Amino acid sequence: MADAGIAAAVRRVAEGDPRIVCICGSTRFRDQIMEANQLLTLVGIIVLAPALFQHSGDVVTDEQKRVLDELHLKKIDLADAVLVVDPGGYIGESTTREIAYVQSTGKPTFRLSVTDDRAV
Repeated sequence: MADAGIAAAVRRVAEGDPRIVCICGSTRFRDQIMEANQLLTLVGIIVLAPALFQHSGDVVTDEQKRVLDELHLKKIDLADAVLVVDPGGYIGESTTREIAYVQSTGKPTFRLSVTDDRAV
């Protein structure tokens, strides 16, 4: 069953009618990221999201982490909009960097922790 916050965030994103959405957020939120991915996919949106979850036990070397960080910026480049999965408003170092990058592109950004209908 969908978390109410995730469902609301997905509705906000879907109402904006993006074709491709990149999910950003700490890999400690594996379950929430996976749920958002599933819900967005079910409403017909192409989703680009993390594939490995280091904070949830996936083993990643420092070099692999560097490559994954660069790859995620390329996913943002491909996306029409970004959904930041940030339960409780938590934003880590990598996600902070990604949000700054998204803002430099002017792409719409939606945050899970924002409960009204405006993009952030």
